[in-house]
Amino acid sequence: MAKHVFQTEVNELLHLIIHSLYSHKEIFLRELVSNASDALDKLKYLTLTEDEFKTITFDPKIDITFNDSEDGRTLTIKDTGIGMNEEDLIEHLGTIARSGTKNFLGNLTGDAKKDSNLIGQFGVGFYSCFMVADQVEVITRKAGEENAYRWVSDGKTGFELEPATKKDPGTEITLFLNDEGKEYANRWSITETLKKYSNHIAFPINLHYEESTFDGEGDDKKEIKEQKSEQVNDATAFWKQPKGSLKKKDYNEFYKTFTTDFNDPALHIHTQAEGTLDYTTLFFVPETAPNDLFYADYKPGVKLYVKRVFITDDEKELLPTYLRFVKGIIDSEDLPLNVSREILQQNRVLDNIRKASVKKILKSFQSLAKKDKDYLKFYEQFGRPIKEGYYQDKDNRELLEKLVRFKSTKAEGYTTLEDYVSRMQEDQKGIYYITGDNEASLRRSPLIEMYTKKDIEVLIADDEIDEIIIPGAAKFGDHDFKSVNRSNAGEELKKEGDEPEDTETLEKEVKPFIKKLKKVLGDKVKDVKVSSRLTDSPSVLVADAEDPTFQMQEMMRAMGQMDMPDAKPILEINLNHVILKKMKDMRKSKDFDNAAELLYEQALLLEGIKLENPAEFVKRLNDILTKSL
Repeated sequence: MAKHVFQTEVNELLHLIIHSLYSHKEIFLRELVSNASDALDKLKYLTLTEDEFKTITFDPKIDITFNDSEDGRTLTIKDTGIGMNEEDLIEHLGTIARSGTKNFLGNLTGDAKKDSNLIGQFGVGFYSCFMVADQVEVITRKAGEENAYRWVSDGKTGFELEPATKKDPGTEITLFLNDEGKEYANRWSITETLKKYSNHIAFPINLHYEESTFDGEGDDKKEIKEQKSEQVNDATAFWKQPKGSLKKKDYNEFYKTFTTDFNDPALHIHTQAEGTLDYTTLFFVPETAPNDLFYADYKPGVKLYVKRVFITDDEKELLPTYLRFVKGIIDSEDLPLNVSREILQQNRVLDNIRKASVKKILKSFQSLAKKDKDYLKFYEQFGRPIKEGYYQDKDNRELLEKLVRFKSTKAEGYTTLEDYVSRMQEDQKGIYYITGDNEASLRRSPLIEMYTKKDIEVLIADDEIDEIIIPGAAKFGDHDFKSVNRSNAGEELKKEGDEPEDTETLEKEVKPFIKKLKKVLGDKVKDVKVSSRLTDSPSVLVADAEDPTFQMQEMMRAMGQMDMPDAKPILEINLNHVILKKMKDMRKSKDFDNAAELLYEQALLLEGIKLENPAEFVKRLNDILTKSL
């Protein structure tokens, strides 16, 4: 018998599962039954598509037996699925190569109910059985192979692995129950747990038990023990049932079985299409965003079936990336069973199902948007992916532009683009927006002073992806998006009467002053210009019309583009501000230099940008304060 030591992460995982999720220990049965169902799905597919497996008699079932004797209570889950060989046992039950494990460990919250949802999401459910067992034994034989193996572990240091004997393919897991798990050597506890979590598993789950009856009376009374078996789940393709026969409660129960989420879904979308294409889809939107929503290696939530035969659950192309939070099923009657991943990506049938499904999902979101409170809860969880879609999915932009929401200087909470347009001034040329990472700072930004004065609404785009999303969309209807962070934005605000009459005299006065400012600031700025947008603040930094903003530059560096060249900002100054008026009359170059640097540095701080040399900033500020006090 070969002894193996657990990977370090497995030890950590086992410790956390056993000690963090004890109040929801019944999930171990949900996980083991779900694994058995997956094994049956895989073998079913192979027997229909691969010649070497077509000779196997596929008799799909999950059998559960238990022993409640005082000598030792056990619970056994047996399936007739794909099974495992020696390599599979070591890879799946001894080491955890998946990055999902680290993500699981990092996402544990300490809330047992929430953390038990994570178990299924990150694929580490098998280890939950050690919450209720002192020892676990796995006997398994992989379909198409002759050898069987026995895996045994106490869930502490490692596991033992040796050859075994097993007549048919499949896996048999026996749990030697501890005090925490002894209640699961009981027919009623098992039945209740299976009804709660596994009722909609598509294969029959049979519970075997011994029933005692008594014959005779008094001293002649005899106990008669009889072995019985009952199927405890419905074992139907839930999504194929007529929609009219299903209630919201039924959908909620299936969703919990399908996703291992404890919460009800926020929304379900059930479509049964017949005609040119014959297919069924059932999609769910979770109440809260999955923890891997923003991971590059997120696990897709949609499973593909062909004629109720499971094909794949790891194909990210079944729905567009921005709908990666949607869970559910696509079941086609028209696809071939042996469809490959390459064919999937080019298949016209699946492409048409995908397009129709996306439109159906987005229209359901539009219906939800009519209920402000419900949609706000949805948008707080999934607003960013919806914005991604607004940018990416040009075919459905008309649907998506009605779903995006932004904060605004004229609306509480969120506003729609349609509502913004309805409030536009008669001569307003575009939809103005300001980008940054702090809503409070953006609302007080010098960049919007003139817009506020002229009663022009500005969208507050404080999500970092707004820097990409809004310019990518370019326009809404006939109205262009215009960033107030850019140098050319203020020009459109100028109206007759805004410019002083004697512009020639002003230019003569200002040119030497601006030249002096440029000389002090050097290559820190691209240019210094007189602002047409500032009313209360002395200065502000803006990006040139074709340059990336500060926020865009930071985002690109965060994405790994460290060699991105700095795009220097333009410093705009307010000549009507008392500071600038006094600076124009300064003769001492040292004081002027300090004031010029402070104009630039305070504008940086207002943009939320760290100063390169805070000590120098403080020194300059102290010099100015000393002379003014």
